[in-house]
Amino acid sequence: MNPVTHDIVITGLAAISAAGVGLEALAAAVSDGESRLRPMPEDLAGAGHLWGPAEGFRVADFMPPLKARKFDRCSLMAVAAAGMALQDAAIDLKGVEPTRVGIVLGCGFGGIANSVEFLSGYFASGVDGLAPMLFPNTVANAAASNASIEHGIQGPNVTIVQRFCSAETALSMACRFLEEGRADVIITGGVDELNAMMIKGFDAMKQLGSYAGGFGEGCGLLVLERRDHAERRGAPVRGAITGIRSVGLILPDAEDEGFARLLPEELSRYRISISGTADRLPRLLERLPDAPQLALHRLTGRSLAMGGLALAALLLALREGEQGLHLAASPEGPFVAIEISGGAPV
Repeated sequence: MNPVTHDIVITGLAAISAAGVGLEALAAAVSDGESRLRPMPEDLAGAGHLWGPAEGFRVADFMPPLKARKFDRCSLMAVAAAGMALQDAAIDLKGVEPTRVGIVLGCGFGGIANSVEFLSGYFASGVDGLAPMLFPNTVANAAASNASIEHGIQGPNVTIVQRFCSAETALSMACRFLEEGRADVIITGGVDELNAMMIKGFDAMKQLGSYAGGFGEGCGLLVLERRDHAERRGAPVRGAITGIRSVGLILPDAEDEGFARLLPEELSRYRISISGTADRLPRLLERLPDAPQLALHRLTGRSLAMGGLALAALLLALREGEQGLHLAASPEGPFVAIEISGGAPV
């Protein structure tokens, strides 16, 4: 596993998912192992399908309704979760240099609902039908941008869209920014929304029985810091990033070599999390220890940026000093392995 050249720790977490709002709801889902997915309305794609909307997320709990109208759903979840993550990390942005705090998010379908509404106005009424207020939220990076504006974050701001590994790639970039000294604190993870239009699109593409089955939504964030920075402010450490490795493509005739590069030795000493479409790789799964694996998508739903929630769930499940291995994949790659270690209980 490629080492992290600077000691990077995790000092804060936040979660919004089908399990509920907050870390306790996510931890409860992991502990009891019961699915929080719900039957999908039959008028969307017929009977027998499940999905995981974050029904417990109430925008009014975080901002006035009039203000909330400016944001798309991904931005609303990102703004709320970023605030929760900063609070969990005991970071008051009024007391730190804002240019030394950044945000790097993975996002898959952010902005799609607003894009449809924006373009529908144009197709129906031409230029006069365009709604300027919708335009800023038609892109995937709106969530990270709105979170940075609302919380006064002025450091690096990047959004990654890389299918089912969006959040993992975002975390890797966040670590690089910290290693290169571009920031002292980075909020990272993933955010994705779920709506009826997406389900109808998945159904039209015959995806509801495969990769889009049991889709969910939510936001999972981690606050990463250089350890020396965390120690100077006396922050409690929830865990640490100890290694990251990725493989862009694993060809069928080179699977042994590809998985050997991806996986660390002595897998039996890790608690393993499976994310993205890694559960659909038999040759990967057969290499893993015969022990329970945390597959969060079975509890709260699969999404393109589910890695943030899955990493938060794994960290909540780790004891102090226990080693965790998060494995994620997309059908066409990349394949990502992230090692984390558990910190002191918070």
